[in-house]
Amino acid sequence: MSNFLYYCALPPMAKPKQGEPSRVLVRFYGQIHGEGALEALLTESVIFTLLSERKLGPKLHGVFPGGRLEEFIPARPLKTKELGDPEISSIIAEKMAQIHSLDVPISKEPTWLWDTMKRWMSNMKATLAAEPTPQIEDKNDFIEKDLSSAMRAILRWNLDSEMDWMRSYLNQLRSPVVFCHNDLQEGNILIRESAVTREEKLVIIDFEYCSYNYRGFDVANHFCEWMYDYTFDKYPKFNYNPDAMPSVERQLYFIRCYLETVQREMSIDNCLKNPVMTTVDVEPKDELQLLREAHCFMLASHFFWGLWAVVNAPVSSIPFGYWEYAEARFSAYFEHKQTLLGKYGEVIENIA
Repeated sequence: MSNFLYYCALPPMAKPKQGEPSRVLVRFYGQIHGEGALEALLTESVIFTLLSERKLGPKLHGVFPGGRLEEFIPARPLKTKELGDPEISSIIAEKMAQIHSLDVPISKEPTWLWDTMKRWMSNMKATLAAEPTPQIEDKNDFIEKDLSSAMRAILRWNLDSEMDWMRSYLNQLRSPVVFCHNDLQEGNILIRESAVTREEKLVIIDFEYCSYNYRGFDVANHFCEWMYDYTFDKYPKFNYNPDAMPSVERQLYFIRCYLETVQREMSIDNCLKNPVMTTVDVEPKDELQLLREAHCFMLASHFFWGLWAVVNAPVSSIPFGYWEYAEARFSAYFEHKQTLLGKYGEVIENIA
């Protein structure tokens, strides 16, 4: 949606020189003009370079005006059902913890989430105020959709006041601010079928939404993605299965792997000073705290991607049911809100 990507390789008879790769992914940047476009591009480039150096993403082979050369990874994206595989889930937790442990030279104020949603809210109002345009899909795959029901549902909700309430509600959690991926869904996780080591098995890609944010959002957003399959063949090109939400036991397994990795990452400096190995212990209180953060920040995940869908609906040429997706995410938001209020009430008490 943002860039032009090409696979570029040397012919079979040509041998690489001076250690150069035999094949690369060539990225030509798309929009480099407009409000905030250049700043976003620079920030994303810094993030990509840092993650490349830390071996948390594809290698950076070179840059040029208007684009860059990246490592081409012979791999495939994860399937939604594979997120529940215990080994894969634990590796994702470890990768997330390593990303969260980074010190990235960008603003560390947690303003990205709310600023982005505020901007999208303004765009959404303009979109909904405009004359609705029916979405006509390719006759071989889709049918013309009547979007009035989805739009009416979205217009019926007072999303301005909801966002204000949600911000106040989530601020009670005091979720730690860390460097987050913010879009750790199965399509952004590549699996190398021929990987030799555990560390090489998964590669995280697509750092477009990376920023300093609340850790609860990143974990919650990943759990929510277990319910959405974007490889559905028929319109609206996604399938929502609420029963696929990971159980509390599976969430705690992920959280335990995550917290153990965070503690190991934090103790690296101490280990260098003191070579005596120490056991990494995770307190049950810490697990329950992050579980609660994730449970509550699912609200923000649903709200964020609901707004994203409405903003993209009138401008994207990708065959995807944006309006239906927006309605699904906002409906999930309000349903989950009632669950949280029934469990915690308006005031979230600290875990003793």
